[in-house]
Amino acid sequence: MSIPKALTIAGSDSGGGAGIQADIKTFQELNVYGMSALTAVTAQNTLGVQGVHSLPVPFVAQQIDSVYADLRPNAVKTGMLFSSEIIAEVASQAARHRIDKLVIDPVMIAKGGASLLQSEAVTALVQQLLPLALVVTPNIPEAEVMTGCTIHSLTDRKEAAKRIHDYGPAYVIVKGGHDAGSDTVTDLLYDGTGFTEFAGPRVDTVHSHGTGCTFSAALTAELAKGKDVLSAARTARDFVQAALTDALGIGGGHGPTNHWAYRRQKGVSV
Repeated sequence: MSIPKALTIAGSDSGGGAGIQADIKTFQELNVYGMSALTAVTAQNTLGVQGVHSLPVPFVAQQIDSVYADLRPNAVKTGMLFSSEIIAEVASQAARHRIDKLVIDPVMIAKGGASLLQSEAVTALVQQLLPLALVVTPNIPEAEVMTGCTIHSLTDRKEAAKRIHDYGPAYVIVKGGHDAGSDTVTDLLYDGTGFTEFAGPRVDTVHSHGTGCTFSAALTAELAKGKDVLSAARTARDFVQAALTDALGIGGGHGPTNHWAYRRQKGVSV
């Protein structure tokens, strides 16, 4: 039996709600074998980020090479990449290993407001990594940074998605969680020719830490299983909706989502 495998190239969240911890949990819940290459370690909890330390670029490369030498993944996602130097190396690795199912989650700011991507790294992300991506999954603030657009409406989001698509990724999903003016959260997928909307009721909760990581991880897991992007995006949307609805309620700040809720609530075969 062929076991689907997924690799996350991202930072560690010591609080367990985001980063590689969220990715591995999501992979596991969707019956995908998860692997990781660490780019940085953080000291953080639900109250905020207390410290960030990036790992040496050659060691990031060594981790990726080690995985590909033995456990070649079916799909790869990136999360917190931190610096332009790490981004350049990840782009080089993606090209060298011919990664065709690459999901880019352009992690820039933590829920508590701490910056997780150096300012000069945004240009490197856009110019070096996005042209290699199958899918990129920015939230609204990230899409604004990447395009220079101000986003107030769905029309604005569509324009931003088009601009991001022009950078090179095959698909763009601009998530709608930061659109606070609506009771419905709409994620917008653009494939270069048309738009698909994925909508669900807004969940009023502070326990939303790691939603972006979890969404992109679920998307990556489904791609690793051979699903197309549209189907994978639907599952990712449902996975996050369940994770928010059935809150764990732990921590004194922005608590983590519930990664086992999708399997337990939906009762679906994954």
